Amino acid sequence: MPAASVPVATPAPLRSPFLIVALGWLIPGGGHLLLGRRGRAAIVFFTVLATFVAGIMLRGPLFQPGGPGDVLSRLIQYGGFFGDLASGLPYLVVRWLGYFPPDLAGHNPDYGSKLIVAAGLLNILAVVDAYEINSRQKE
Repeated sequence: MPAASVPVATPAPLRSPFLIVALGWLIPGGGHLLLGRRGRAAIVFFTVLATFVAGIMLRGPLFQPGGPGDVLSRLIQYGGFFGDLASGLPYLVVRWLGYFPPDLAGHNPDYGSKLIVAAGLLNILAVVDAYEINSRQKE
């Protein structure tokens, strides 16, 4: 006679997933902080902020959505814009303060632009990590 399987109930998330994602996006490491993971929150915050500030100090231009050009150029602009925006509050503060460097050719602005996008992508990884911890898919 086969053994009866007992359904295992999945435990409820620790916090609201929408709150974790929104706070994690707005303040890098905020989702981890809300979950009580202060060490991980500090690492995420300082890593994203240092990468973003390094890009700004190199005078990296921010991507603008739209504009003239072929489809590939517009796709790159939109992708870069969403990468910039993913940094959350640092991006919003820099925009509010009027940071609009000219898009010049050169190594420094090019690296700066890539670092700003990299900061946003790091923040996306941190938001996904906080979401997975909250939904108990990860410890």
